[in-house]
Amino acid sequence: MMRRTALLAPLHASRWRKVVTDTVTPILCRIQVTTNPFVRSCGPFEVFDMPRKFSSKADNEGSSSPDESGSSSAEIGEEAAAVGEVTDKAKPLTDSQRILKLEDEVRRTKEQYIRSLAEQENTRRIAKRDVESARQYAVSSFAKSLLTSSDNLERAMAAVPEDLQKDKEKHPVLAALYEGIELTEAELMKAFKKNGLEKFGAVGDVFDPNIHEAMYEYSDPTKDAGTVGQVMEKGFSLHGRVIRPAEVGVVKKV
Repeated sequence: MMRRTALLAPLHASRWRKVVTDTVTPILCRIQVTTNPFVRSCGPFEVFDMPRKFSSKADNEGSSSPDESGSSSAEIGEEAAAVGEVTDKAKPLTDSQRILKLEDEVRRTKEQYIRSLAEQENTRRIAKRDVESARQYAVSSFAKSLLTSSDNLERAMAAVPEDLQKDKEKHPVLAALYEGIELTEAELMKAFKKNGLEKFGAVGDVFDPNIHEAMYEYSDPTKDAGTVGQVMEKGFSLHGRVIRPAEVGVVKKV
C-alpha cells in the first residue's frame, strides 16, 4: 500500500501542474492584458484565442445584452483614445516645437520674476512709509499735552496791557515778567518747530474747513467775507497733519 502511494505521488503533482497551466495562467494573463493597454499577449496565451469559459462575468453579460455590449464598445473606444493621447505625448518634439516651448517657458519665468520684483518693491515702500510715519507721529500725544502750556503762555502775554509791556521805568517788575514769558514762549515755539510742530490761525486768513473750526459768523464791513475775523484758539499741525484745528470766528457775507 505504501509503495502504491509513493508511485502515485509524482502523478498527482504533474496533474496539478497541468491544471494550474490550463486554468490559472490564462486567467492571470487576461487580467494583465485587461489592466495594461500596452500588453496585447502574455506568453503563449493570446487575448483573442482564450476559451470562453475563462471570460469574465462582464463579458458574459455583454454577449447576452446588446445595450451592454454597446457600452463596452464605448469604453473600449475611450481606452483606445487614451492610449492614442499617451502615444502622441510620447512622440519626440521637433526643433521648432522645442524652441516654441522653451520661449514660452522663458516668457512665463520672466513674468513671474517681474511680478515678484514688483511685489518686493511695494512691500519695501509700504514698510518704509510705515516706519517714517511712526517716527514722525510718535510724539503726537506728547505734543498735544504741551499745547495747553503754549495757550497759557499766550494768554498771560495778552493779559498785560500794551502800554505796560515795555515800561521798565514805572513798572519794571511787570515789564520783566512780560519779557520772561515772551522768551519762554519763543523758546517753546522753537522747540515745536524743530520737531515739526507748527502754529497756525491768524486774523485775515481765508477760512479753510480742513484746518479751521468755525465757532460763529458775524458781520464786519471792514473785512472780506469768508475770512477769519477773530481767533479764540490757535491751531497746530505736526508734519503737515492737523492735530488741533484753530477755533475762529468767520466774517459772513452781508
